[in-house]
Amino acid sequence: MKLSDFDFDLPDDLIATRPAVPRSSARLLVAEQDQITDARVTDLLQWLQPGDRLVLNDTRVIPARLSGQRHRDSAQGAVSARIEVTLLEPQADGCWGALLKPLKKIKVGETVVFSDQLSAELVEVVEGQGRLRFNLAGDDFDAALAEAGAMPLPPYIAAKRPADEQDKTDYQTVWARSTGAVAAPTASLHFDEALLAALAAKGVEFTYVTLHVGAGTFLPVKVEDVTSHKMHAEWGQVTVQAAAEIAATKAAGQRVIPVGTTALRLIESAARDSGAIAPWEGETDIFIYPGFTFRVADALMTNFHLPKSTLMMLVSALMGQERMRRVYDHAVTERYRFFSYGDASLLIP
Repeated sequence: MKLSDFDFDLPDDLIATRPAVPRSSARLLVAEQDQITDARVTDLLQWLQPGDRLVLNDTRVIPARLSGQRHRDSAQGAVSARIEVTLLEPQADGCWGALLKPLKKIKVGETVVFSDQLSAELVEVVEGQGRLRFNLAGDDFDAALAEAGAMPLPPYIAAKRPADEQDKTDYQTVWARSTGAVAAPTASLHFDEALLAALAAKGVEFTYVTLHVGAGTFLPVKVEDVTSHKMHAEWGQVTVQAAAEIAATKAAGQRVIPVGTTALRLIESAARDSGAIAPWEGETDIFIYPGFTFRVADALMTNFHLPKSTLMMLVSALMGQERMRRVYDHAVTERYRFFSYGDASLLIP
């Protein structure tokens, strides 16, 4: 299985830099077996049945991009340098893993000041990544970070424009509650309160799980033999209640439909050991590519993904490579908007 098998030509102008307004007005490509239908996200009501269960990732994205000043005393007086920080993940000792640019302008033991309230000391550098200890913790840290930080937009959006205040709303799901992600579960960005209420009124059920999406989600695959690719690990949790709800839906013969590849990867991780959904907590590096046996997911709602990405491999595993090639050819021809702020697809194998 070669990396080139998952490549396709994507016109640059199809990469969305802002979401549809309102969220649920985005386009929806429905691929059911070999049938492709053009719709809108609001048309989910036509495609979902009473008893279907949507699995939603309730992770909350932190404003993980920070810009600050490193101050240093020298023989010539005080010297400062601007340091750009991207937070990667919280660590057990209260520190944060982070990317710092330019790393050569700061030494271990020095402090970066981000605002009047927020600063951090560089305590260690390991393999090009820093460990930062902030001056605040808990709610105080969250409040100061919300004030000083910017949303960590994906590289393909950040290359086109900087993050702004609107992204703090746009790049967050309406049900976000468990803080810890540095990237959004983007398929979930299409849902608003009105659509959730309409789906609930139809009898569609909802289950919440947590997978804190990491910056590694944007790392490219660099090996030609895709089966040798090593996935990044992300922390997730399927609670006892969530597992019971999903198991009950499966037992009733109804469909379990994760919204987003993060929710799908998590519930399939929770079923890896026994073959059935079970409560689960820990780090998952599950890599889903063609040949994978799905234990839980019956369909998937997801956005349109990068060429040669692990997410292209995942959707190809669900639908088949030839079928996904036709889906993506159709999406490009019909000018669907791609990636995090783009349009959605509902994939029903």
